Amino acid sequence: MADTSLLEAALRERIVVLDGAMGTMIQGYELTETDFRGDRFRDHPVPLGGCSDLLALTRPEIIEAIHLEFLRAGADIVETNSFTGTSIALADYKLDGLVYDINHAAAQCAVRAAQRAEREDGRPRWVAGSMGPTTKTASLSPDVNDPGFRAVSFAELVAAFKAQARALVDGGVDLLLPETHIDTLNMKAALHAIDELFAEGVRRVPVIASVTIPDRSGRTLSGQTVEAFYNSISHADLLAVSINCALGADDMRPHVEELARIVKTRVCCYPNAGLPNEFGQYDDTPAHMAQVVGEFAQNGWVNLVGGCCGTRPEHVAAIAAEVRRAAPRQLPAIAPYTRLSGLEPLTITPETNFVVIGERTNVTGSAAFRRLIKEDRYDEAVTVARQQVDGGANILDVCMDEGMLDGVAAMRRFLNLIAAEPDIARIPVMIDSSKFTIIEAGLECLQGKGVVNSISLKEGEAELLRQARIVRGMGAAVVVMAFDESGQATDVEQRVAIARRAYKLLTEQVGFPPEDLFYDPNILTIGTGIEEHDAYAVNFLEAIRRIKKECPGMKISGGVSNLSFAFRTSPQVREAMHAVFLYHAIRAGLDMAIVNAGQLAVYEELDPALREHVEDLILNRRPDATERLLALAATLGGEKKKQEDELAWRKEPLARRMAHALVIGNADFVDQDVAEALTVYPKPLAIIEGPLMDGMNIVGELFGSGKMFLPQVVKSARVMKKAVAILEPLMEEERKAGGTSAGKGRMVIATVKGDVHDIGKNIVGVVLRCNGYEVVDLGVMVPAAKILDTAAELGADVIGLSGLITPSLDEMIGVAREMDRRGMKVPLLIGGATTSSKHTAVKIAPAYASPTVHVADASLAVGVLGKLMGADKAGFLEENQRKQHTTREQFRAQQERRPLLGLTAARERRAKLAWRPED
Repeated sequence: MADTSLLEAALRERIVVLDGAMGTMIQGYELTETDFRGDRFRDHPVPLGGCSDLLALTRPEIIEAIHLEFLRAGADIVETNSFTGTSIALADYKLDGLVYDINHAAAQCAVRAAQRAEREDGRPRWVAGSMGPTTKTASLSPDVNDPGFRAVSFAELVAAFKAQARALVDGGVDLLLPETHIDTLNMKAALHAIDELFAEGVRRVPVIASVTIPDRSGRTLSGQTVEAFYNSISHADLLAVSINCALGADDMRPHVEELARIVKTRVCCYPNAGLPNEFGQYDDTPAHMAQVVGEFAQNGWVNLVGGCCGTRPEHVAAIAAEVRRAAPRQLPAIAPYTRLSGLEPLTITPETNFVVIGERTNVTGSAAFRRLIKEDRYDEAVTVARQQVDGGANILDVCMDEGMLDGVAAMRRFLNLIAAEPDIARIPVMIDSSKFTIIEAGLECLQGKGVVNSISLKEGEAELLRQARIVRGMGAAVVVMAFDESGQATDVEQRVAIARRAYKLLTEQVGFPPEDLFYDPNILTIGTGIEEHDAYAVNFLEAIRRIKKECPGMKISGGVSNLSFAFRTSPQVREAMHAVFLYHAIRAGLDMAIVNAGQLAVYEELDPALREHVEDLILNRRPDATERLLALAATLGGEKKKQEDELAWRKEPLARRMAHALVIGNADFVDQDVAEALTVYPKPLAIIEGPLMDGMNIVGELFGSGKMFLPQVVKSARVMKKAVAILEPLMEEERKAGGTSAGKGRMVIATVKGDVHDIGKNIVGVVLRCNGYEVVDLGVMVPAAKILDTAAELGADVIGLSGLITPSLDEMIGVAREMDRRGMKVPLLIGGATTSSKHTAVKIAPAYASPTVHVADASLAVGVLGKLMGADKAGFLEENQRKQHTTREQFRAQQERRPLLGLTAARERRAKLAWRPED
C-alpha cells in the first residue's frame, strides 16, 4: 500500500507509465494444467488451464516475477493479475466462491513486487487492481431472437464488482482499474459498486476507468462513440479516463486525441502491440510503439501510458524512455454544457436551437402507445419510438405509469428492446415516472447518460436528496418539478422560489453540476374559462426569465401538450398554440420541451388571424381572449375544413408551391409538382437550383433565426430527398446523352462524425455529378480516418465536410488537424448549416497548411470546384487566403477591444466552485 499523494504529485510533474501484458508473459512460461491446479485444486471437477487469475494462489512466484520485470523496465504502476476475478467470470471454472481469496492474493503478489522494486531503486511504485468487464454484457442480448433478453442484470454486476473491489482493496492495491470494458453499462455498474464500497467505509482509493474500442468504427461493442462513453461516466470521480486493448497505437490515435479534447480529468492509454497476425502474434516492435505513443505525449494528449496485449518489458522500457521527454497533458477548461448520450453524444450549448423531447412513447400521453404496451405488442411500440427519432426528437421520453401495468417490468423490457435498435438508441432517453421504483429500474437499463423526469420537493427535502443522490450516482441528469410541500406552483414567485431552493440543495448537498439540472416550472392549461388560469402561460414565461438569472446553468423544460388541453377538440388550434408558445418560450429561455416530434407547426406559416388570437390568449393580452379564440375555432370547422385551409397554398404558382412544400415539410405533392416542373424548367438541374434551393434557403433562414426546429428541418429534408430522387436518374440520363463524363475531378464528401444530417451534402453531390464531377459520398457519422483513408486511396482532388449541428464544428477542426499531420495537400471544403466563413477562417483553416474553403451553399459548389480545378486555381486560392487572413485579423482585433469588467462586475461573475473536503 503506497502513498497515493505521491502518485498525484508524479502526475503533475510527468507522464506516468503502466506495465504491459500479463497474459502475454504468462504464455511464455508454457504452463500446464498441473501448474494451474497446484496442490489446492488437485481434485477440482473442471479443467483450470487458462484461468490465469488462479495462478496468484497456485504459482504466485511467477506472477510476482512478471510484475517485477515490468517494474524494472520502467513501469510506475503494475496491474494485479485479476482481470477475470469476478464471480461471474470465475463461475466458468466453478471458482465463483473464491473471489476474495483470488483477488486478495493477486493484490498481494503485486504489492510485494512493488515494494521490492522500491527497495531496489528508491522510486515509488503503485498497484492498480484490475477489474475486467466479466463475461456478460448488460446492454446486449446473447440471443439474436430475443433482443430484450439480458444474461446479467445491473444489480448482479454491481454485486460481483463490489466483492472483487473489496478483496483488491483489502489486499493493498493503491487504485482500482475497471478495464477493457466493451459495454458502458457494465462500466457504470463497476463504478457504482466502487462508490457503494467507499460509502460503506472501505479505504478510498483513486479509480481509472478504461474502455475498449474493438475496431476502427470508433465505437464500443455496445455501440457507443468515445464521447458518448465519456458522457455516460462523467459523473464519476476518476483519476483518469483511459482506452486500452483491441487496437494498436496507430489505430488508437484518433480516440486518444478525442479523449484529450473532451475529458476534464487525466487521460490514459495502453494499446496493444499492433493487431494479431495470422498466427495470433503481435508484431509492433518496441521502437515503433514507443514512437507512436511518444507522439501522443508530445501532442499533449496523455498523462499515463502503458501497454496491453502483446507488450513485454521491452515495450514498456521503450515507451518509458520516449515519454520521459514530454510534459504531461494539462487539464483543460471544459465548457459547462449539458452533455447527455445514447449511442451518440448530445451536447446542449448556448447555440443549440431547441431540444425536442419525443412524447409519444408515453402511456399516459398516447392512447395508441398505451394500447400497444397493454396488449404486449412491444415490436409495434418500438416502431413508435423510431417514428419519434425519425421525426427529429433529440431525446426520447419513456413513461410506463399506468394502473394496470407492471411499470417496472414494462420499463425494463421496452428500454432493453430499443437499446437493440441503433437508429433509436443513438439518442438519450428520458425516464419519465412518478414512481421512483420505476425510475430506478429504468436507470439500470441505460448505458448512456439519460434524464430522470422527475423528482420534487413534494415530500420534503430529505426525500428529494435521497432520490437525487441515487440519480446522480447512476450518472443521469434530472428534472425537478415545480412542486413543494405546499403543492404545485402556479404563480411566478412560487415557481422561482422552488427552483432556487432545489438548485441550492442539489448543487451544494448532492454535487449536481448546474448543467445537469433541468427545471419544469409547470406548463399549465389555459383557456379554461377560469380567470385565475388566464395568466398561467405568461407567468411561465416570466418565471423562466427569472430562473435563468437566479439559477445559472440550470436548463428549463416542460410538457407542452398540457397547455392546450382545453382546446382538445380542435387540433388546428392546439397545433397553433404549441407553435406560438414555443416561439415565445424559447426566447424567454426554454431549453427543451416534451412534444410530438413529428407534429410541430412552423410559427411563420400559421394563419395570421389564428396566430394573433392564440398570442392574445398565451400572452394574456385581453380579457376576452378565450372567448375570441373559441369563436375563431368554431369557424375553422372540423378536420375537413382544416385540411382545406392547410391546402390553400396549392393555388400558388409552381415555384412558390415547391418552395412552400419544403418549408412545411409536406411531401404529398412532390411527384405532381416535379412532373409539372419538368415541363416548365429547361433541365432537371434547374429545378434543384431554382425552387427547391429557394425553399431550402428559407428553411435555413428560419432554422438559423430560431423559428424552425430540427424536427421540422428533418421533414423538409425528406421532401427534398424525394424530389431529388425523382430528378437524379433524369439528370444522369441527360449527362450520358450529352457526353459529359465524370472526368472533371473527384471529390470525397461526408457528414462528419457525430452528425447524422445529410441533406446539404446530398444536394452538393447531385449538383456536382450533374456538372461532370465524380462524387464519392461516404454518408453520415464518418470518422476522420475513414474520410482521409478513402481520399488517399482514391486519389481525391477535393475533400468536402458537411455538418448541421454545432459539435460538428469541432470535429471539422479535428479532421483538418489530422490532414495536416498526414501531410495532405488536398483542398478541404467546409459546408453546412452551422458553418460560416468566419469560423472556417478563424478555427479550421489555421489547423491545415493547405487550402481550406468555406462553401456557403450547395449552389456555389460547382463554381468553387471549377476554380479549384481550373487555370485560375492559384488566383482563387490566393484571394481565399487573403480573405481568411483579413477575417482572422478582424476577429483578433475584436477580441482585443473587449473591455475588461470592473471589479464589482467580475466578482458577480466569479466561478462558483464546490470544494470537496479533500481539496
